Amino acid sequence: MLSLQTGICHLFGIDVPIIQAGMAGGPATAKLAAAVSEAGGLGTLGAAYMEPEALRKAIADIKEATDKPFAVNIFASKDTDDFSRLVEVQRALAPFRKEMKIEEPHITSSSDWSRQQFDICLEMEVPVVSTAFGLLETEQMEAAKAAGIQIIAMATTVEEAQLAEKAGVGAVVAQGSEAGGHRGTFSLKAHPAGAQIGTMSLVPQIVDAVKIPVVAAGGIADGRGLIAALALGAEAVQIGTRFLLAEEAGTHPAYQQKVIDANEEHTIITKSFSGRPARAIKNRFLAEFEETGTRPLPFPSHNTVTRDIRTAAAKEGNSEFMSLWAGQSLRLINSKSPAAEMIREIMEDARGIIGE
Repeated sequence: MLSLQTGICHLFGIDVPIIQAGMAGGPATAKLAAAVSEAGGLGTLGAAYMEPEALRKAIADIKEATDKPFAVNIFASKDTDDFSRLVEVQRALAPFRKEMKIEEPHITSSSDWSRQQFDICLEMEVPVVSTAFGLLETEQMEAAKAAGIQIIAMATTVEEAQLAEKAGVGAVVAQGSEAGGHRGTFSLKAHPAGAQIGTMSLVPQIVDAVKIPVVAAGGIADGRGLIAALALGAEAVQIGTRFLLAEEAGTHPAYQQKVIDANEEHTIITKSFSGRPARAIKNRFLAEFEETGTRPLPFPSHNTVTRDIRTAAAKEGNSEFMSLWAGQSLRLINSKSPAAEMIREIMEDARGIIGE
């Protein structure tokens, strides 16, 4: 019989096998992370784009709000800037800026605070650090272990999961192609559109290939998804899109409405916002930029180049020019509520299925 008290719960010191995804760029706030952790799950601060001092404050805010374990999610990417086609891309973006009445920014480089972010996590004794787009450096892994910090890595293939296990992570997230936003594919040379393996196929294959606990992610939004993941051998689920509608999330109201209105046919995998494949709800920006036939710059350069458009769109409440990251289970996600209520509903549904 399936048990909802899994090894992951003991590993991270949490009450329920639910991890909130580290949705960087606004939604995964300190307030949301603290609320999820207080409700018994593992809340995650989406820190990848946060300046060092902002990260310090956010971690302090979480610790003030809860004494429960929480995670900080950072990028472990080896990607470097490439602005060699900047003029061509800026030409394709010019109509969007004209419509929004903003000037073309002067861009020379992308910010990368990932090493500083990791050092801050060490200094402030963050219980769990999760990584996307690759693995921490060997010396970082050693420092984390010495400090008693658990590491979670995102994986989109069996090989990536095995590399994560070899590197010494405590758990691995099997991210299926249904997942919203950026997934953790290590190499875009091997998988230009990101690895396209669905959750139902990926989870049991990773479970069979590694000895560390596996977390299922991608298209999971309710108790049925949790029970299915446990039946496949996972010990927890990671949920992102449903938490976009949490009252504590930093998700823009116009973005939230798009999530409520959309369904499983409305998302695509695109590089047009960031230069890295990510699942988003289709809008005017995606349609019109892709109609130009212009290839996005690589990540992180393209993400940097489009930031002013996305920022201006958020200020205006214009969801047609925002990056609306979302997974495929959108019909299961249709109302706002506190994060604790979402966790309660998921767990109640799951317990009803297994008769616990």
